[in-house]
Amino acid sequence: MEKEQVLQKLQDSGLVAVVRAKSGEEAIKICDACLAGGCSSIELTFTVPGADQVMKELAAKYSNGEMLLGAGTVLDAPTARIAILAGANYIVSPGFDAETAKLCGTYRVPYMPGCMTITECMTAMRAGADVCKIFPADLFGPTIIKDIKGPMPQCKMMPTGGVDVDNVDQWIKAGAIAVGAGSSLTKGAKTGDYEDITKTAKIFIERIKEARASLKK
Repeated sequence: MEKEQVLQKLQDSGLVAVVRAKSGEEAIKICDACLAGGCSSIELTFTVPGADQVMKELAAKYSNGEMLLGAGTVLDAPTARIAILAGANYIVSPGFDAETAKLCGTYRVPYMPGCMTITECMTAMRAGADVCKIFPADLFGPTIIKDIKGPMPQCKMMPTGGVDVDNVDQWIKAGAIAVGAGSSLTKGAKTGDYEDITKTAKIFIERIKEARASLKK
């Protein structure tokens, strides 16, 4: 999938499921549950045991493009390359790393590094980052999106950390192109309630659509 297609598909979805799990099997169940709820963008973190093998399995399972598969918690360029070769469509990091940005540029794979300040956003964008992951978002609140977009309206941002069904509309209305949701979306996995994940994903998607619709009025 071309880089531009990946970015457009991620933005169209509006929701990225940040998947952490104790095993590869659990991770796949979470991913399947998210997809069933309409969340097609997945960020499988490298904290999952055997994450690259899980990515290969998911890439093969959804080879027709049903799932937009991203790799999360990517701390360096070698890990990013492993993820890309395993089938990752985009790379997400908790912070900015110049070498990872270069590698993603070489492969034409979207890079989304974690940023906390406008200076970090500027640094990341100059290095070729496609989306700035505002992280941890709960330290700031939705107003940071508007604050950064004031001087830099061209900055595309995706808040992650503390985003839930009750505040997702505020993030979208503030100007986020998408949101990343972790435990608030996937908490059902702790008790084996994957149906809860599917239900929560549906609520997220619906509230994102409603928020976007309100902006057009």
